[in-house]
Amino acid sequence: MDNYIKKIKQNSIIPLACYDTYDVKKGLRDVNGKGVLAGLTNISAIHSFDEAGDPMPGILEYRAINIKDISKHLKAENRFGFEEVTYLLLFGELPTKSELAEFKQALVAKRQLPDEFVRDIIMKATSSDIMNSMSRSILSLAAFDDKVNDVTLENVLDQSLSLIANFPLLAIYAYQAYNHIENRESLYIHYPDESLTTAENILRLLRPDKQFTDTEAKVLDLALILHMEHGGGNNSTFTTHVVTSSGTDTYASVVASLSSLKGSKHGGANIKVAKMLDDIKAHVKDPQDETEIFDYLCKILNKQAFDNKGLIYGMGHAIYSVSDPRAEVLKSYVKELAAEKGLQDAYAFYKKIERLAPLAIAQERNIYKGVSANVDFYSGFVYQMLGLPEELYTPLFAIARIVGWSAHRMEEMLNMNKIIRPAYESVLTTKTYIEIEDREQ
Repeated sequence: MDNYIKKIKQNSIIPLACYDTYDVKKGLRDVNGKGVLAGLTNISAIHSFDEAGDPMPGILEYRAINIKDISKHLKAENRFGFEEVTYLLLFGELPTKSELAEFKQALVAKRQLPDEFVRDIIMKATSSDIMNSMSRSILSLAAFDDKVNDVTLENVLDQSLSLIANFPLLAIYAYQAYNHIENRESLYIHYPDESLTTAENILRLLRPDKQFTDTEAKVLDLALILHMEHGGGNNSTFTTHVVTSSGTDTYASVVASLSSLKGSKHGGANIKVAKMLDDIKAHVKDPQDETEIFDYLCKILNKQAFDNKGLIYGMGHAIYSVSDPRAEVLKSYVKELAAEKGLQDAYAFYKKIERLAPLAIAQERNIYKGVSANVDFYSGFVYQMLGLPEELYTPLFAIARIVGWSAHRMEEMLNMNKIIRPAYESVLTTKTYIEIEDREQ
């Protein structure tokens, strides 16, 4: 095996100089994080640079509406918004009261798995990797759909609504099955309540007593909204566009995007943030001593602490420089939840890390742009305060992002008639075939 690995590295690693020679941007982004233009979308917009090209506070718009405005109105009216924002992203406009009520009922009607699906599919071959379990369940659902390969817009919308409605069930039941079989915990399977919102049902399904507070559900609702969509260029959504362009079915497309999201560089960062903060608390003797905290952050950056990867998780973003608007919105709700839970000291510690980490990064790294907290920095803390298991952190991201994937899948179907196939420049040097008996042994 070692010899095979040696050959792979010897013949597959491309010199960094080649990227400059051919003007190829690694990760399809320049040094400022700006992505190579690969398509057009009218689903969402991200603004992180002003007209002069200078960094500015980040703005995220869903169908041209600022997410800060969405959050402000939901909070002022003290109501849930997941279903309303789902409607906005899918159909391009905010619903009227009657349209929203009708849409909620449509989701309720579809929030039902096939008979014995939990027993025959989810309970079999359980895994601690809930994202993989969800992928298996989604492909299994395809077998129950007699129109699986129908890629008309009407059918894809119908399939998308079904997946949006059932993603919470697929994730939570997969976790409960694993926890029962592998950890010998008591098994309880609750059915969703038709009168409750998506966020409320998630907490209801997870908790043995089905109980939760209004604040808990509202914070989770907001976290889901903030994770729903983030432009066409993020890895999992771009996967949606690429795979959809091939003409494949909805289930295959969603599993491809889900597989992208489960990567630690994409959807798994919130778990890392929570573990990193626990590690810092364990190794810093005085949580009030900012010098001690700063020094430990420098150790993390220098691969001398935590996971020795040299990363402060939850800090920085490929696109945002000055600020991540999702983190700004979530932070105000985090403060409210921390107060309800009596965790003000923990919240203050998070804020301290948020302030000190960019200073440590600026000292220890040559950076091309500013560094600020991203949405993962606070979402992990939210999930901890809600008592959610770590195995569900990334699946919760998927429960939200399936909305954005669905909108982008339909957008790709409507606007593109070519399979997405970018070019890769070969840097091979021509060789001559040598007969096997003449090759060196």
